[in-house]
Amino acid sequence: MPDYEKFFAPFFNEAADLAGQITLRYFRKEIPIDDKDDKSPVTQADREIEQNLRDRIGKAFPDHGIVGEEFGVSNEKAEFVWVIDPIDGTRAFMTGKPLFGTIIGLMHGGKPVVGCIDQAFTRERWFGIDGLVATHDGAPIKVSPPRALESSRLYTGSPDMFRGENFESYLDLCRTVKWPQYGCDCYAYGLLAMGWTDLVVEQHLKIYDVAGVIPIITGAGGFAGDWDLNPIGFDFSGEMVAASSKGLAAQAAQIFKDGV
Repeated sequence: MPDYEKFFAPFFNEAADLAGQITLRYFRKEIPIDDKDDKSPVTQADREIEQNLRDRIGKAFPDHGIVGEEFGVSNEKAEFVWVIDPIDGTRAFMTGKPLFGTIIGLMHGGKPVVGCIDQAFTRERWFGIDGLVATHDGAPIKVSPPRALESSRLYTGSPDMFRGENFESYLDLCRTVKWPQYGCDCYAYGLLAMGWTDLVVEQHLKIYDVAGVIPIITGAGGFAGDWDLNPIGFDFSGEMVAASSKGLAAQAAQIFKDGV
């Protein structure tokens, strides 16, 4: 197995620094907002961050593939593929709420192995290597000790991502846990890795939403997978459960299958 930290950690920091510089030029500024085909918002900040990161990756690792939210896929069959979400939480970004972040992930053989979340405004950075290590601003972090579902703290991006019968299951989950919270975007995964929350459940996600956060969670000792508890790869269903333990993830996912 490659020494991911030796070969890639310095580049992740350089890339996150670059993304953060661009982010701060646009945050809490009046800038145009466009709607994509799926009605999700996109700004010049999203496009500029991703294009700069793609250029930097292309120069440093010309044989690697890239998947990005704004500019699609290139060389996706490569052994190493970078996955970029330039601004995860564009709505938060455009309403001045500093819970968005740039997510940069590296997949090796189709598996997320290294990841970074950068929050430029609060000057926070999470970095993780799958199953090995996770840090927050350079300091090691760990998920919280195991909890029962009834004692757990839950985050999700937005309740409106749960549709139809899944919305009723989401409400059941909120009634079961101790503290249901929402509206935290990728920041919630950073809090999970630090032990400040126990569970994040979401759906209708894309690979660029999660490839960079999974190594942080597993590096901190947690679990991340789909609702069937399978590992997440390029064939990602869009359903994500991340938790301080696999057992807790299983309890939460079960609600969406059978109800409480």
